[in-house]
Amino acid sequence: MDSVTVTLRLPKRIAADIARESRERNISMSDVMRERLDRKGESKTGGMLALVEDLIVAADDLPRDLSARTKYYLKKTGYGKLKKAQYGKARR
Repeated sequence: MDSVTVTLRLPKRIAADIARESRERNISMSDVMRERLDRKGESKTGGMLALVEDLIVAADDLPRDLSARTKYYLKKTGYGKLKKAQYGKARR
C-alpha cells in the first residue's frame, strides 16, 4: 500500500478521544484516524444528528398549547431556578 505522511493539528479533546480508543481497541492511533477518515456511507448530517438526538422529543409528549403558553410551562417546571440559585452561591 502506498502511503503519504500527513501532519495534522487536532484539538486536545479529539486527540484524547483517539488515544483512548486506540488503547481500548489495542490498535495504533494512526489506524483509528484512518478508520475515522475512511468512513463511507455516513451522511454528513449523521454526525450532527447524533449530537442533538437526545434533545429531540416526540410531539405527542408535549402539551398542545405549548407555543402559546411557553412561560406558563417553564414556570410550572421550575426551569432556570436551580441554575439561578447555583449562580448566586458561586458569586459569594
